[in-house]
Amino acid sequence: MKRPHALSWRCVVFPESTRAGLHRQRNEASMMLLAASSLTDLISAQTGSGWLPVFIAAVIHVALVGAFFGLPAGIFIWAERKVSARIQDRLGPTRVGGRFGWLQAPADGAKLLQKEDLIPKHGDAFLFRVAPYIVVVASFMAFMFLPFSGKLVAVAMDIGLFIALAVLSLEVLGVVLAGYASGSKWSLFGGMREAAQMVSYEVPLGLTAVIPVVLAGSMNLSDIGNMQQGSVFNWFILHDPLTFLAFFVFFVATLASNKRAPFDLAEAESELVAGFLTEYSGFRWSLFFLAEYAAMFFVSGLATILFLGGWWTGIPPLDVWIASLADSCWMGDYLVRVIGMKVFLLKSGL
Repeated sequence: MKRPHALSWRCVVFPESTRAGLHRQRNEASMMLLAASSLTDLISAQTGSGWLPVFIAAVIHVALVGAFFGLPAGIFIWAERKVSARIQDRLGPTRVGGRFGWLQAPADGAKLLQKEDLIPKHGDAFLFRVAPYIVVVASFMAFMFLPFSGKLVAVAMDIGLFIALAVLSLEVLGVVLAGYASGSKWSLFGGMREAAQMVSYEVPLGLTAVIPVVLAGSMNLSDIGNMQQGSVFNWFILHDPLTFLAFFVFFVATLASNKRAPFDLAEAESELVAGFLTEYSGFRWSLFFLAEYAAMFFVSGLATILFLGGWWTGIPPLDVWIASLADSCWMGDYLVRVIGMKVFLLKSGL
């Protein structure tokens, strides 16, 4: 005699009537998703046609992408302040958000929003205002081509790696314009240094990124990540000694492309005051740092996909169990994507 309720190590096993209802709901949901080819169509089915579904879908998309874009930046800012404080024998943020200063980044953002927005008198006001947004948009768009899991990517392209690196390189245009439009020699020198540094280090960055492409036989980032499933020894960083060296070169090149020490020549405080940021203040100044930390997370995620197995754990039994969840319960496919994204974010953060 069957027990009415039982537990399985994979998922909860429901009675026959409940399972039939769940299967029926799952089929109805699948039919609805097939009928609604986009989020706009899905909202239109509930609210009617017009401008409202388009507006609601746009707000949802901006909020979701903004969460992936802004949250890592805030976490990295807090982590850098705490780590640098520990190195310098200080405490770092300890007042806002408890003893560890968890809310220091939002507090800094609120403070910067209240500061006066100054425009140089002898600079180009239009370019001065536009430059920070160019930098932010370049970092923002690069995330569209970065898969957070096997099927969790905004734009899946066969040349995704090429497009992602090309879009990220547009960031240097905003830096150069910021230096030129400030009307200051220090800012101009900082912008010129940044342009020269970006052009120089994009060459080794691109060459080392080609190695995983050759090993995987594809420029699709999802395909490159899936080629490294299985044991940790399938990761491209452990493919041979040359790929390990390529990862090290890629890491150094990403430090230079994001203006991190010791490659912070574009904003060297000892000789250029603050480089291309000298004349910026308040909200526009914060946009540059938001874009910089977001770009740091992007290149970390890119390195994870190219060399560190992407969203795969590197433990075959665990990966097999995660993949088996897709068919074990009605929301299994969603669980697989979420777990893969968590693994990917953990690797990228480390």
